[in-house]
Amino acid sequence: MTPEHLSIRSFALGPFQTNAYVLTNTETGETIVIDPGMQPDSLLRHLEGKNVVAVLLTHAHLDHIGGLNQVRELTHAPVYIHSLEQSWLTNPDLNGSSRWPSITEPIMCQPAEYELAEGQTLLLAGFHIQVMHTPGHSPGSCSFVLGQHCFGGDVLFAQSIGRTDLPGGDYETLMISIQDKLFELEDDTIVYPGHGPKTTIETEKTYNPFVTGMLR
Repeated sequence: MTPEHLSIRSFALGPFQTNAYVLTNTETGETIVIDPGMQPDSLLRHLEGKNVVAVLLTHAHLDHIGGLNQVRELTHAPVYIHSLEQSWLTNPDLNGSSRWPSITEPIMCQPAEYELAEGQTLLLAGFHIQVMHTPGHSPGSCSFVLGQHCFGGDVLFAQSIGRTDLPGGDYETLMISIQDKLFELEDDTIVYPGHGPKTTIETEKTYNPFVTGMLR
């Protein structure tokens, strides 16, 4: 069920077309940003004058944190990330930016103010947000569930799954995250991935060629 007063906007940012999401409580004006990616000008324009109370990171790969410094400077909002990737924010070798010199300068951010863990429920902008640790694409990947909406980063895509060939990735771990966590959500849950269009749990159970043969 969609929480009352929830507005969701998405912005495809940077060379990887990474989805940044802006969640706003239309009653209070409080706003949450998820994954401020690279080249965030359109996102920053949208956030001008808004009361941003939190920045949630599904994980700390370069394309999901490329605009974090600018969003922090504009909003002064606290940042949340899983404890396993806290150090990635400050280390270009871990977040991958040092491997893409043709795309970006090394990305170094201040540590997050808050570390996330499996099973937490955050109360932000008047919304209860469930934190699920969904590793596999990266060790600290998290999915954020708000009512019937799931913001899953690079775990599950429309008829695809996250890559596991980057440092810290693991295919079997990813499949466990999808099958034992995401696929335990209600079928009508809307999945907002880190790249590409949104989908639903039911659609991916039925049509995703990477997972349909593994369902128990």
